Amino acid sequence: MTRQTRARRSLQALVVSIAALGLVATAAVPAGAAPTGSPTGSPSTSAPAPTDPSTPQPSASQPTPSATSTSAPGPEASATADPSTAPTPAPTTAPSTARGSSPAPTIAAPTAPAVDSWATKPYLGWSSYSMQVYSGDSKWITADQIIAQSDAMKTKLGKAGYDRINVDSGWNDGVDANGRPTPSATLYPRGLKKVIDHVHANGQKFGLYFIPGISPDVYEKAYPIANAPGCTTHDIVKQPLQQADYWKIGYRIDFANPCAQKYVDSIVDQLAAWGVNFVKFDSVTPGSGVSDLSLDARDDVAAWSKALKAKSIWFELSWALDIDYADTWKQYANGWRVEWDVECYCAGVALTQWDNIARLFPRAADWWRHAGPGGWNDFDSLDVGNGTMDGLTKDERRTATTLWAISAAPMYVGNDLTKLDQYGVDLLTNKEVVGVNQTGTPAQPVSTATDKQVWYAPNADGSYTVALFNLGRTDADVTANWSDLGLTGAASVRDLWAGKDLGTFDTTFTGQTVPIHGARLLKVTPKKGTAVALNDDAQRVQYTGAWTRNGGLEVPATTQQLPVAVGDSAAGQVPTPPASSRVVAVNDGDAGIVYSGSWGQSGGRGFGDFRDDVHYVEADGSSFQYTFTGTGIDYVTELDPSQGDVDVYLDGQFQKTVSTGRDAGQPRLAQQVAWSVGGLPNGSHTLRVVKKSGAFMLLDKLDVTLESLLQPDVAVFDKASPADVPVTLLRDGGELAGIVRDGSALKKGADYTVSGSTVTLRAQYLAGLPDGTAALGFQFRGDAHDDVHATTKDGDRVDLAFRGTGVSWIGDTGPDQGKAAVYIDGRLAKTVDTRSDARRTGRTLFSVDGLRDGDHRITVVKVSGDVLRHDIFQYTVKKP
Repeated sequence: MTRQTRARRSLQALVVSIAALGLVATAAVPAGAAPTGSPTGSPSTSAPAPTDPSTPQPSASQPTPSATSTSAPGPEASATADPSTAPTPAPTTAPSTARGSSPAPTIAAPTAPAVDSWATKPYLGWSSYSMQVYSGDSKWITADQIIAQSDAMKTKLGKAGYDRINVDSGWNDGVDANGRPTPSATLYPRGLKKVIDHVHANGQKFGLYFIPGISPDVYEKAYPIANAPGCTTHDIVKQPLQQADYWKIGYRIDFANPCAQKYVDSIVDQLAAWGVNFVKFDSVTPGSGVSDLSLDARDDVAAWSKALKAKSIWFELSWALDIDYADTWKQYANGWRVEWDVECYCAGVALTQWDNIARLFPRAADWWRHAGPGGWNDFDSLDVGNGTMDGLTKDERRTATTLWAISAAPMYVGNDLTKLDQYGVDLLTNKEVVGVNQTGTPAQPVSTATDKQVWYAPNADGSYTVALFNLGRTDADVTANWSDLGLTGAASVRDLWAGKDLGTFDTTFTGQTVPIHGARLLKVTPKKGTAVALNDDAQRVQYTGAWTRNGGLEVPATTQQLPVAVGDSAAGQVPTPPASSRVVAVNDGDAGIVYSGSWGQSGGRGFGDFRDDVHYVEADGSSFQYTFTGTGIDYVTELDPSQGDVDVYLDGQFQKTVSTGRDAGQPRLAQQVAWSVGGLPNGSHTLRVVKKSGAFMLLDKLDVTLESLLQPDVAVFDKASPADVPVTLLRDGGELAGIVRDGSALKKGADYTVSGSTVTLRAQYLAGLPDGTAALGFQFRGDAHDDVHATTKDGDRVDLAFRGTGVSWIGDTGPDQGKAAVYIDGRLAKTVDTRSDARRTGRTLFSVDGLRDGDHRITVVKVSGDVLRHDIFQYTVKKP
């Protein structure tokens, strides 16, 4: 059969069903993928809950026919549209954006964002710093050592793609006549250039280490800056003199002076002449333990970036960068360290320790969406190459490698490469595992609220990489639910560490008896007919224009408890109104609190703590993190002379340094609010508290303030005079997913009814409750993963390239929204009106099936309205 014949038959068989708002969807929302953001504990469904027919729905605009002259037709907006009525216009780069004008009939594919060509993948290599610490000798980096590492890399790791040799601090010991650092003649008696040439001859690249600022000696001596007549190193220092780095080594440079950029340029010119391919820039602030802008190296970063980009030199920032400035780091750098050093600083004993690996999991959960081609999240050295020095068990070594791989973090080894054991070589060179890393799709966790964690990454080829981590203290089964990944249907599973196909699984896969601190790494491939739902922040989704994530435009899924006092006054049990449930106490042992560091728990203390227990930690830099949905939170702890300062972060932004200590001799105070915030936009927020000083940091509890979605927020039912209890919802009635009590769902229509925004609890149901206070959980839908992307600019677009036979656009409607144009394969398929009288989530706004099996693209373009939100694209797989 010819391609033309297949195309004609495809045209005859093409069944296109476009569902817009009030129309019936042809592709159901996947269960558990939760485009409706169903709260935990809600009854599971295989399709979105039906919209209450009493809830007004927005209307869809009439379809606009589009024409094609190709043999394989795209979807038509109407089954009766005549494709021969008009010629196909030349593609345009964007539809008309004038308010009130019609969208263009065709649209070109989006332009791929420009990225640094040398950083399209995370790098594979080696760094000297772990061995400098382990050996106790900062001068370990001699010419002979570097050459030996280069040769060992070529022999043992080269075929797997490792090709970078990076030398850390200590390589220089002076400056030249222009104030530029010069290599140590002691370490490199034949010159550093000879060493670099050897590295290059091995097919590898070479890197060096720098920090912000300029040394006092170089400032005082006023060296003339190379290729900058009239400029000296004295002229470029900021006045009055200011600290430039964490260690107070140098002075801050004044980049308002053009000579400052010329000085950085002169250093980079020298590096390029030597053949340097990589620069690690350490002590970058905000970050590096200082996030209050008392130190600020952003000008240094911008200047170095400008000079290094001109020479195609990789630019890596360090350490523990402040995530609130992630857009700055992404603009200027190719990588950024997200946490403190991985080394345990136990010279001669070990390179690292498990706690330093475990604390990376919450950082990876924070940072994953910021990494991609051009710039990567850096987890520091991967010290897994030799069991006698790593400081990790075999299972922990494999878990660390799995985390680096699935996070697309640069995999640079910290071991002495001349002493790798076979297990280490096997870990570092496993073709499929390294391939996961080089795919460059950072994974995200399903949840970090448990020590049995599932992380996943949707790949460009339609497969998923899935990691199962057991971070607990006993061997345990770890289960991946396909619905949590966004899959509805079966999928095949391959064990990447074992290199073995495991078969096809309908809805879940369980890694059995995953060892303590162990991991499994899987490739999951959707089978024929499986629906794949991609959240708005998936790397495969491409945005063009001024899109932002959340910013108060999202609606999180949430559950609000309605306390109902039940009694029988005729029997002497008079029900009294219970207390409001708007403030929820989260005890220190709650599974949702993520602890980083060597925390312990102490109970039965008798000091008046909430539930008589606390969590505690001694090491500075240790932290706890809690993600909550609400409008405020209180950090409650003890105040005691043994405690000190803590740094508080909210949603990744530094808030304040708070003292939890007391003067010597003062008594301990229990259940004290150390820090509090209120009036937040209702939504998902993350509190992180980091120990800064003192002998201990403690956590007693967190008090979370919830938005009230119920009026009233308490109820009373007297069996002596039974009556229905009406409750007004402060969100649209169609957003109520259900009501539960003790994990069991109430029956809609029998136990309660919904009319508009009024829920009526039936007296017959309430009469069957035991006397006392019953907690009824009102479960509200929300945006998938509690987030959306949104834009306010007409003409902005969002695209997804997929391979399948159908696709749906699932998103929000609201009074602030307007029309959007939907294109399939560049042709206008439908103009959709996303406006409604109330904010509603998880609506199937557009759907089409019957596409020819193959590669397609869906494009959604904002046409009108104040804002357009995007939540989910879902497509159907024909062939895996």
